[in-house]
Amino acid sequence: MESVKGYTGLVQNNELGAISVKKFDQINMIPFIDIMLVLLAIVLTTASFVSKGLIEVDLPSADQSLVIEELKQPIEIALTAEGQLYFNDQEIDVIDLGEHLVGLDKSVQIQLRIDQSAQFKGFIQIVNDLKAYELENFSIETQLPQS
Repeated sequence: MESVKGYTGLVQNNELGAISVKKFDQINMIPFIDIMLVLLAIVLTTASFVSKGLIEVDLPSADQSLVIEELKQPIEIALTAEGQLYFNDQEIDVIDLGEHLVGLDKSVQIQLRIDQSAQFKGFIQIVNDLKAYELENFSIETQLPQS
């Protein structure tokens, strides 16, 4: 292999001793696409495991729980056993809940995740705030009893 100054390509000697220069016009994209598809599959697989239940809440069980279809983009309000309030995975103060609710559309689906050890007055305060802003399209997440 010889190099030709100022040229990027493959330089070879042919049978007669003359130098022939092959130019790189294209880049093979197939290996790059294969790697990107593998990375996409990994991201999509792990994202489905991470997306639900970031805040640890011990849900109460109910015999008459209904299984609802997966909501498009629900607003999630969670209350932990320690009384910490979360609005879409962001910790907020109970007093500030109204500020987060004020601009919401009345038809938005709200999902309540209340720890079974949480104080009942915290739950009542959340429901009271929802009703004050006429947000009545909410569901309370429970789990089926363990058998």
